[in-house]
Amino acid sequence: MDEITPLAHLLGERLQALHAQVSTAESCTGGGIAEAITRIPGSSAWFEAGYVTYSNAQKTVQLDVSSALLARVGAVSREVVEAMVQGAQARSGARFAVAVSGVAGPDGGSPEKPVGTVWLAWADGSQRVTQRRQFAGERSAVREQAVHAALQGLLQLASDENAIQG
Repeated sequence: MDEITPLAHLLGERLQALHAQVSTAESCTGGGIAEAITRIPGSSAWFEAGYVTYSNAQKTVQLDVSSALLARVGAVSREVVEAMVQGAQARSGARFAVAVSGVAGPDGGSPEKPVGTVWLAWADGSQRVTQRRQFAGERSAVREQAVHAALQGLLQLASDENAIQG
């Protein structure tokens, strides 16, 4: 059963109740979070913008992530997803934002960042929460789990739950 669509629907209901909007900053999910959100009829009332910044250059151009930061810690890091989520909020003006960057595979992993490593960051105004997750499975499974985690974290943040502390 598809768990992502009902989750996106619940997120939309919560954001509408708050009269708030959300933006996404995505790398390894390639726009999957924004796609899940826009499946929901009426999402234009609460979805502001989606940034698909797959390359490091686009993270810098679209989200103002420092190229020096990217060179120092790499795209799959706490610092970069925090900068991405901040950039998405600043560029879009949305109260809520989520950012994701990871190694979906099958290549690109390392001992420090194996395939399935995904960093997520969520923001509500000036509050930011980050989390490192290790997902299992093939590329599509890692990406789907990252979309699910991103939406779940947004819903928890919008519901003022502290369950996403990481």
